[in-house]
Amino acid sequence: MALTAQVKDELARLRVDRTSCRKAEVSSLLRFAGGLHIVSGRIVVEAEVDTGVVARRLKTSIAEVYGHQSEVVVIAPGGLRRGQRYVVRVVREGESLARQTGLLDNRGRPVRGLPPQVVAGGTEESAAAWRGAFLAHGSLTEPGRSSSLEITCPGPEAALALVGAARRLGVQSKAREVRGVDRVVVRDGEAISQLLVQMGAPEVAVVWDERRARREVRGTANRLANFDDANLRRSARAAVAAGARVERAFEILGADLPEHLREAGELRLAHKQASLEELGQIADPPLTKDAVAGRIRRLLATADKRAEELGIPDTEAGLAPELLDP
Repeated sequence: MALTAQVKDELARLRVDRTSCRKAEVSSLLRFAGGLHIVSGRIVVEAEVDTGVVARRLKTSIAEVYGHQSEVVVIAPGGLRRGQRYVVRVVREGESLARQTGLLDNRGRPVRGLPPQVVAGGTEESAAAWRGAFLAHGSLTEPGRSSSLEITCPGPEAALALVGAARRLGVQSKAREVRGVDRVVVRDGEAISQLLVQMGAPEVAVVWDERRARREVRGTANRLANFDDANLRRSARAAVAAGARVERAFEILGADLPEHLREAGELRLAHKQASLEELGQIADPPLTKDAVAGRIRRLLATADKRAEELGIPDTEAGLAPELLDP
């Protein structure tokens, strides 16, 4: 089961006893999944959700909290719809429910954002509002570079209200418009985990954290492997370049060369793939890595200086471009 479906299933089975939280959840769910329609001069409240368990939860809450009866209509897949959809519809007392849930204000005008009792509520009501919004139009992607918890909103006012609710929960979220659709997005992994727990999906939060941890470990391992490969390639390239430069240095200096520099150069030529530390261990007597590097550096510097005096190509003249330092 995909993460989004897991979250919705867990949230839909969550038991909530506090009336204000149930009201906040229903108001949010109707706002994000529903709409008001005029049928034969009467206001009808509808909410379209994607799972039967969410539809049953909404139907039960409307009956128990507000005392209104509703019907559930199943819409078969077709066209762009891949799965069944469920429409919870309140016909007979739709206007009364719309006023009670804050879909209509006292003057009978549609409310664009969330109702005042939800906006001004505490952390539990804010969590309930997020729960309702997620059950209506939420999604959770797998942990990764583009992971996110996202709510599709009916308008910018509802999006901003949801951002405010997240802020009261201590979660940073952003409202944005994508292709004409308003969305609220949470991208930080810790924030997503925290929000899942606060909405009422701690089991999915554990799964999310485990997958995120595995991905981070795998990503770190890949980065380290790439880093090691790059270091090996760089070391090999440097060794080849040093060997070629030492050969040219011997050509430039000939016999006019201090013995200790000649020995270091001969070590480099005899063991072109060895590291400086390995060259130091091979030397007789053994030398430190810095001592070997210093002697080879002085050998090349001496040869380059002599080449400049003679007006001939220096030790880097014959190197391929890819062997030169960037």
